Amino acid sequence: MKILHTSFECYPIAKVGGLADVVGALPKYQRDLKADSIVVMPYYKNSFVQKQKLKEVSNGKLELNDQSYDYNILKFISKKIPFGLYVIQIDNLLDTEAVYGYEDETQRYLGFQLALLDWIINDELEFDVIHCHDHHTSLIPFFINYCNSFKSLEKTPTVLTIHNAQYQGNFSHDKLDLLPEFDFSNVGLLDWYGSVNPLAAGIKCASRVNTVSPSYMEELKQQANGLEGLLRSESEKCVGILNGIDTAIWNPETDKMLKKNYKSTNVVSGKKANKKEICDKYGFDINLPLFGFIGRLVGEKSADLLPLAIKEAIEEHGDINIFVLGSGHEHIEEELIELKELYKGNFNAHIGYDEELSHLVYAGSDFLLMPSRVEPCGLNQMYSLRYGTIPIVRRTGGLKDTVIDIGDGGFGICHDQASVWDICYSIKRAVELFNDTKTFRKIQKQIMKIDHSWTKSAQEYLDLYKSI
Repeated sequence: MKILHTSFECYPIAKVGGLADVVGALPKYQRDLKADSIVVMPYYKNSFVQKQKLKEVSNGKLELNDQSYDYNILKFISKKIPFGLYVIQIDNLLDTEAVYGYEDETQRYLGFQLALLDWIINDELEFDVIHCHDHHTSLIPFFINYCNSFKSLEKTPTVLTIHNAQYQGNFSHDKLDLLPEFDFSNVGLLDWYGSVNPLAAGIKCASRVNTVSPSYMEELKQQANGLEGLLRSESEKCVGILNGIDTAIWNPETDKMLKKNYKSTNVVSGKKANKKEICDKYGFDINLPLFGFIGRLVGEKSADLLPLAIKEAIEEHGDINIFVLGSGHEHIEEELIELKELYKGNFNAHIGYDEELSHLVYAGSDFLLMPSRVEPCGLNQMYSLRYGTIPIVRRTGGLKDTVIDIGDGGFGICHDQASVWDICYSIKRAVELFNDTKTFRKIQKQIMKIDHSWTKSAQEYLDLYKSI
């Protein structure tokens, strides 16, 4: 089976969030299951790409709103990437350093998708499935089914994975002339509440649609930023498949980013060495419970609740340490920076993204905070389990599917509401657990043995492809 994954992110080439981790791992595990799985993404002028060897395998011309662009298809020649990886380079359109945040994003997304399909047709490539990830590539199912230029591909099945339904790529009908020619009687497939909605179009036109956890699929049918009715009506072709993690990268026994490697049999000494590294650098007492938060400082992650929750938790318990790693809304960042001085010795933060530091936080923390309002799947809680760090989560999306509360015979600490009170009460429960050393150590060893590798999920995707 030949599968083409297409995405705007893929680890380690370009990462903004969990999308990159999924696209960087799923093809590898599918290849282990004897599927020929490749990834096609945009070319970025970032430091990782500049260090790699790339070979041009094709080129062509793209027409976008009467403007002509040359595109090049480049293949990575690297043993670091265990699957076929291709990037599309389009000067003055897809040659940026960052992934998102540009005024011409609609044109960038369209140009990428059109160049990809043009390459497939011109080079007479054949795939059993085209797997599109999020709204950046979700117009592909419409293009191959309804645009005259791509009719030769109309029998190719498509799968759309929704990683986050909050982002849909809407743009005005004024930009319809950017699209290739199609029968205008089908314009309703593009429209959703008065604008062109790529994610909605993908849901309507893809052969199958999935989310990255079963619970998230059910939640979206009730609340999906305006798409809930559409997902209910298309429910027969929709399914939730839980993400996995790449256990080759996320492995405390071999992780080169850690101060000390460890496994479940020496989890106490291993985590202590990594915790000491954090405590020495950020001014914490190693004997106190350390709570970590890793993620974007945005409302979806309940990051707006963190400053007050941190303040109240420290004032109530005193003997705790909290560390935040992330970036996002400026006002949240500013509040956290102020707390660094106010609660020096109990709280610290690194504003920004640091891959190596994130690995150390997973390994050195005692607990991981994930009070998310929205969490389609969540990978952080799986990473924390793998590293013997007990997750504290709100029951939503994939967090609900992967973490069972200790009160229910499980291994994590769960709460139901996105509120300061719930976060603080969960921290209180965690402190009590930390002080029960015997139970705490037992859970640490237990959670390191939980299997959240991609193997099972990769097979579920192959079964989904076979169904179409």
